[in-house]
Order: sequence, then structure tokens, then C-alpha cells
Amino acid sequence: MPAVPLPRHDLDVPASDVLPLAVGTFDGLGPLSRADFPHRHSFYELVHVTHGCGAHVIDLDAYPIRPPQFFVITPGQVHHWRDAHDLRGQLVLCTPDLLADNPTDRDALHRTGHRCWRPTDPAQAARIATLLAAMTDEYRRQQPGCRSVLRAYLHILLTELLRATPDSAPPDPVPHHPQARALAVARRFDELLAEPALLGEPAHSYARRIGVSVRHLNELVPRATGTTPARLIRQARVLEAKRLLTRTDLTVARIAARLGFTDPAYFCRFFRREVGQSPGEFRHRLHPGPDGTADPPESTTAPPTNTSTPDDDSPYRRDDRRSARPDRHRTPAPEENP
Repeated sequence: MPAVPLPRHDLDVPASDVLPLAVGTFDGLGPLSRADFPHRHSFYELVHVTHGCGAHVIDLDAYPIRPPQFFVITPGQVHHWRDAHDLRGQLVLCTPDLLADNPTDRDALHRTGHRCWRPTDPAQAARIATLLAAMTDEYRRQQPGCRSVLRAYLHILLTELLRATPDSAPPDPVPHHPQARALAVARRFDELLAEPALLGEPAHSYARRIGVSVRHLNELVPRATGTTPARLIRQARVLEAKRLLTRTDLTVARIAARLGFTDPAYFCRFFRREVGQSPGEFRHRLHPGPDGTADPPESTTAPPTNTSTPDDDSPYRRDDRRSARPDRHRTPAPEENP
């Protein structure tokens, strides 16, 4: 169990305001690219695994390493590599700022997260490998115009990933489509739900941050997602509760406080209503591993070394303080909130 629950890593690259992105191999990006402890990011991480064994644990699913495969970890997700050996491949790290003016690709990044991807055939695997090699070369050379070139490569890469599953079609931008506003609000709402420190806040607080009224939030989000903001907030709080129950040794009372519940008993009733089990029953349902943490079952759809202090050249910056949600910043939600 980590001393500070679920540390958060930020992207630390030179001139990040100009090029908020890093591309490289596991070896080149440093030991935190192979972190074997549960953590989350403030950035996107796209991982192309070409060699190795073990498992990649993302939230509550463990994916066996069976190269070649591709993972997309979105901001706020909790992941780590478990029992991984000889892990090789390429990674692309980028902040949401890189695609601030390209909502289509930001939507694609969210759509490609939360699962393991495999090439449809050897030809697609070769295209992805070639594309990532070109991205790595462009990133290393840092020539004028590299930002636009890398964004174009990223767009092609996301298109290839969406083609890898029959139920995902590559996004085609439709300017001024009536649905565009709803999609933009829903995407921003989803990004805010990934911030653990905000999960104790009611819907009107999210609306204020997005810059819309609560009425518009309640109209636009269902139009884009098929469900209400209140339901999505409940789902996000449940997921974060599950992360903390399985990946930390926090007491139920402290988990309740982190999620904005002023009464632990009410949190327990909320959790049982949503999950069908009490927090304690859920925590002990999974068999504890050797280190006392509960290992999730391996996913049927789809590693590694001890992590030390990152090298000076590593693009990962570990910020434990930002994961802790200090008491003075907590805004507990009323018990009647979702």
C-alpha cells in the first residue's frame, strides 16, 4: 500500500507550453514508465507494448501482456504494471492542452481509453509500429513545425486504434453540427469527473466550471451520453471508492471523507445501493496479494520492475501532494447530492 494513496504523476518536459508531449521507449522515458505501484496521471499515456510478459492493471481490470497490444490511459485513471519482465515498446505522453483546439481527437482519446487494443492484422501492426517510429524521430529532432506534425501523427494513430474494433468508427468532424455543443460540454464534464478532488461537489459546481447553467448541463449531457449528470457523478464516485478500497489501506471513514460524504454511514448506504455490497465486503471480495493489496481478476480481453526515483531526464514528475485532497480544500457535498 502506498504511504500517500494513489500518487499523481504530471508531465514534466522542457517548454511544455510549446510542446506538451513526450515520445520514447520504456528505457528512454525512465523507470516511472514501468511503475509497479498504483498511480494516476494528469496527462494521457498511449502505450504500445511490443515485448514482455506480466500484466497491466488499469483500475479494476488486469490485462495479460500479449504483444503487440496498445493501451490508452486517460487522466485520472489508476494503473500499474504487475510482475512484468523485459517490457519493451513505445509510449506517447501528452497533456489535454496539446489537443485544446481539436475536440475530435480529444473525444477519440477518451473513446480509446479503458481497454486493451490489439491490431486487427499484421499489416495494421506494421503501420502502427512505423507510425510510432516516425513520431519518435520527429520528437527527437524538434525541427520547426514539429508540434503540428506530431499532432497529425497522433490523429492518424488514434484513427488506427479506432479501426481496431468493429464497434468504433473513426471520428469525422462535422463543423456546426447541432450535437457539437452537447459533445463539447459532455467531454469537459467527463474530464472534470476524472479529478478526484471534485467528486464531492454537486452538479451546479461542475456547471460553473464548464461555464454553463445547470439547466443546460442537464440538457446537453444526456443528449451526448444518454444518461444524466447526476448518474455520471454517482458512477464516478463509485469508481473512485472502488479504487481506494482495493488500492489503498484507507479506512472507510477516510474514503467517505475524500469523496465528499460527511457521514461514513451514509457513504456505506450509498455504496451498497450502487454496488450491492458494503465497502468492507467489496474490499475483501478480492483475494489479497502478497503485499496486502487486492489483485483484480485478469481481463479476458487482453508487468514490471521496482520503480526508483526518476532520472533527471524523465518526463514524469511525481506529485503526491496533489493526490491527497487536503482538508482545507475539501468541499463536502450534502448527503442528498448524488
